Amino acid sequence: MNLVMWIFRIVLFLLILSFAIVNTDPVTIRYYLGFQWEAPLVVALLAAAGLGALLALLAGLFQALRLRRQIAALKRELRAAQSTPPPAGGTLPPPPDLL
Repeated sequence: MNLVMWIFRIVLFLLILSFAIVNTDPVTIRYYLGFQWEAPLVVALLAAAGLGALLALLAGLFQALRLRRQIAALKRELRAAQSTPPPAGGTLPPPPDLL
């Protein structure tokens, strides 16, 4: 498995390297308020891809934190339900058959 990961990394590196060698033309990126940035095309594309990956990571992080809070609340609810005594005067009905 380790060998497969190294082969994948080398292939990915070679693809990115060949992409960088081919796309060296300078481009100007204009933003609001007259801000401009001139850089090689590959740098601009990799920066945009990195920014997109960072935004996706942050969105996933917020989702994971929300789910952790929800799990903690459900665990508290389960502990509270398990600590209450069973209803007085009878036993619980048997569980239904699954088959």
